[in-house]
Amino acid sequence: QVQLVESGGGLVQAGGSLRLSCAASGRTPSGHVMAWFRQAPGKEREFVASISWSAGSTDYADSVKGRFTISRDNAKNTVYLQMNDLKPEDTAVYYCAARLAFFTKYSYWGQGTQVTVTS
Repeated sequence: QVQLVESGGGLVQAGGSLRLSCAASGRTPSGHVMAWFRQAPGKEREFVASISWSAGSTDYADSVKGRFTISRDNAKNTVYLQMNDLKPEDTAVYYCAARLAFFTKYSYWGQGTQVTVTS
């Protein structure tokens, strides 16, 4: 079992920045892929970014490429999402998730953190 706790959401003006954190506890994240998803009101949850805990390889949704950066701190068992040049359409609840590297389904989810971007 991996427990995930997000933090760092808030209210920001368009063009601003926020950094989300996802602290993992329980089973070590090694061998997992960690990801951020988001869900805006009335929309389906969508993939934002992922990082392989062991290899450090990353992947991004086209809508956030060049603006968001996912990273990890092995010593703190924490994954970050640095969000720059935020836009109103980035407004959503952001969720941290984890899956074993050889699975496709994300089995572990955090409770979510709200990000609101005003124009």
